[in-house]
Amino acid sequence: QVQLVESGGGLVQTGGSLRLSCAASGSIYKIDVMGWYRQTPGKLREMVASITSGGSTNYVDSVKGRFGISRDNAKNTVYLQMNSLKPEDTAVYYCNSRLKERLWSQPKDYWGQGTQVTVSS
Repeated sequence: QVQLVESGGGLVQTGGSLRLSCAASGSIYKIDVMGWYRQTPGKLREMVASITSGGSTNYVDSVKGRFGISRDNAKNTVYLQMNSLKPEDTAVYYCNSRLKERLWSQPKDYWGQGTQVTVSS
């Protein structure tokens, strides 16, 4: 029932910025955590940033000081502001949400379709 739709990816030059958005829709009782992961061909998936319902954030070391994650509770939307982009940031970025559809439901993970971010040198 739950769907995550991402937008905001694209092609930028080194030092540029992008803002990714991910909106969750459907039957949602409570979202515990929303986050962003990225993956390149032949590489392991990596968690980039996450934010809890209370606003606590964490980041992978390589993006600290450059990326910022935020959320809009009313819209069930999470954002990733990416500044000072580097070629090594090039990847497919996936939105993830851990949520409960009902009060009595077990938490489940949902994933967006992925959005390509390419940073040229």
